[in-house]
Amino acid sequence: MTLPQPGLTTGSHDLPVSPALDAFMASHWAATPLPADRRVPGHSGFPGRRARLSATFPGERLIVPAGRLKVRCNDLDHRFRPHSAYVWLTGLTGEDQADHVLVLEPAGAAGHEPVLYVRPRSPRDGGEFYRDRRYGEFWVGRRPDLAEAAQLTGLRTEHLDDLGKLLTGPQPPTRVLAGTDPFVDSALDLDGDSLRHGELAAVLSELRLVKDTWEVQQLQLAVDHTVSGFEDVVRALPTALRHHRGERWIEGVFDLHARAEGNGPSYTTIAASGAHACVLHWIRNDGALDPNSLLLLDAGVETDTLYAADITRTLPLGGTFTPVQRQAYELVLAAQSAGIAALRPGARFRDFHRAAMRVIAEGLADWGVLRIPAEQALADDNGLYRRYTLCGSGHMLGLDYHDCAKARADRYVDGTLEAGMVLTVEPGLYLQPDDETLPLELRGLGIRIEDDLVITEDGAHLMSGALPRTVNAIESWMADLLS
Repeated sequence: MTLPQPGLTTGSHDLPVSPALDAFMASHWAATPLPADRRVPGHSGFPGRRARLSATFPGERLIVPAGRLKVRCNDLDHRFRPHSAYVWLTGLTGEDQADHVLVLEPAGAAGHEPVLYVRPRSPRDGGEFYRDRRYGEFWVGRRPDLAEAAQLTGLRTEHLDDLGKLLTGPQPPTRVLAGTDPFVDSALDLDGDSLRHGELAAVLSELRLVKDTWEVQQLQLAVDHTVSGFEDVVRALPTALRHHRGERWIEGVFDLHARAEGNGPSYTTIAASGAHACVLHWIRNDGALDPNSLLLLDAGVETDTLYAADITRTLPLGGTFTPVQRQAYELVLAAQSAGIAALRPGARFRDFHRAAMRVIAEGLADWGVLRIPAEQALADDNGLYRRYTLCGSGHMLGLDYHDCAKARADRYVDGTLEAGMVLTVEPGLYLQPDDETLPLELRGLGIRIEDDLVITEDGAHLMSGALPRTVNAIESWMADLLS
């Protein structure tokens, strides 16, 4: 085997730049300042968030990177989304935030001074702005300069090139949101103190568990856009049913709406028809649609501020449920209703799941599918009902559609609910097509009903209540949209 010689491989298909062109490109550019009064949305809430983090780790340097670009193929990167902790502390959400880093410097009695290390816009007296495919302004668009970034956030800003100097030599006690930026991790050699850095990740998740008023408003906006997206999908069903990959058509319709009304989908849309709905995270979405089957659509819109909705509806592709589909759907709906009824401040997080699973287990026992008493199946040392439902019945919701995932168990899954928490309730029934414990008429049915709720002072508010949940309401809603 002969190895390729240097200079013989393609590398880049860009044309060479002559000295004359380089000199010409460096001159005669007008100033293009950003509006002087521009601020990040919700800017008044961010100092309080940083103060809460500061109070948790007095005297320590805290480093929260936005993250790095990731290659999708060859010289093409995935679309960039900053780490949610960075977004929560700065309000900066754009694709131009790649590689940026927030540092909270200990400042004695003042707590911490936040300093934002950013890559400013490409200067026009150098070649980056038109020659650098990753960061050049001609290739990826305008970034704020240092003064503009300071105006946007109210933070002191420094050039990203100076971050390496900060991380060189003896360091004060430091915690890093590890695993987010390989450059930062390697500069500080994090291998020996993972528990210390893990505590920062945990606290950043725990501080986000209770949403403020502005965050709840953003989440409601995400939900409202998602409801409209589901309506678009129903209107598109006649076309999707004719397409040989109707699931892809459904995905495309929803994702177009999400991209037009927000930043895009909160996660990869699940458009699962027929037995595909028994695959919990079906994202291939390459199947045809059968008008006699159900469609499980699990989808959400992410707002421009990066708050996520997460809603699931299971819809009859022909417009009406068959008797067997109705029977299965109404069991899941009863389970979800029991779960929602268990939501209130002071309740254990797991209570709503247990309430939903009791309904599922009792229903399966009544059908004769579960061949032991429901009470026995629900015992911690048994759990046989889970063959037909398997996963949890909900999760926190916020900047991530599975929000606050690094929070410690005693604050989240083993903790109690508080007013201002936003979460999903989403029990499901997944009756596998090859499951010989099931009668033939039940095999291949997959049903999930998922709604978004905010805990209030006396219970919970159904944020996604504009989407119908009952069999009759769904059939009427679909008929109206298709008329």
